[in-house]
Amino acid sequence: MRQAKKYFLIPYLIWIIFFILLPLVLIFYSSFLDIEGKFTLSNYRHFFSVTYLQMTLTSFIYAFIITLFCLLIAYPVALAIRNTRNKQFWLLLIILPTWINLLLKTYAFIGILSKEGTVNDILSFMHLPNAQLLFTSTAFIIVSIYIYIPFMILPIFNSMDAIPENLLQASRDLGADRWTTFRKVIMPLSWEGVKTGIQITFIPALSLFMITRLIAGNKVVNLGTAIEEQFLVTQNYGMGSTIAVFLILAMALVMILTKESESEGRNR
Repeated sequence: MRQAKKYFLIPYLIWIIFFILLPLVLIFYSSFLDIEGKFTLSNYRHFFSVTYLQMTLTSFIYAFIITLFCLLIAYPVALAIRNTRNKQFWLLLIILPTWINLLLKTYAFIGILSKEGTVNDILSFMHLPNAQLLFTSTAFIIVSIYIYIPFMILPIFNSMDAIPENLLQASRDLGADRWTTFRKVIMPLSWEGVKTGIQITFIPALSLFMITRLIAGNKVVNLGTAIEEQFLVTQNYGMGSTIAVFLILAMALVMILTKESESEGRNR
């Protein structure tokens, strides 16, 4: 039986090798090639220039802002859903937008935020001046929050829903008020979901490129936009691979930091 289980692992190992490890090796190898395919270290020197370092810092700042607002909105929403009777219904409403193609949702926001869109129609109805929301960094943040907030709500809700009700009842029996119960019981036990939500939100937010093109109008340039430009516009695969290497390292760093925070929380 144990021998048979080893054979069952073969398809997964093949998948990991060809679709995870091999692409990573190819990206790392391509990062040492110039636009003519010759070996060079100039790609790494260019990445550590002021332009690319500012772009990397900008990517982290926008990813942090998006993740922070998603967390501030998702945590109370998850707590409210946990305390409702029709949990599955509200979860379905949150999950439904994720079934819609990302490009379709982005074009929908173009119609909402454009000069002749829904937002300006409402402002005109209220006799207020029109606002230029499309092609701004604010629009980019709003749309990104809308897209990623379900992925922040779901893990937080799952961790909250897994908290035994007898723990909350025991807290109330011992004289703790709602705020103390929330601070001493719910928050520590829901940290696993918060950590997962941060990973799911922050890591993809570092490399957004389609939203920056369609919503921000290239006024927001991050690592994902730079990779797209290097591969599709200038066709400098070496520089695009170099940026991708540092993006992968940044993602790994985020996962390590959140993992360490989880370990420290358990030790406490």
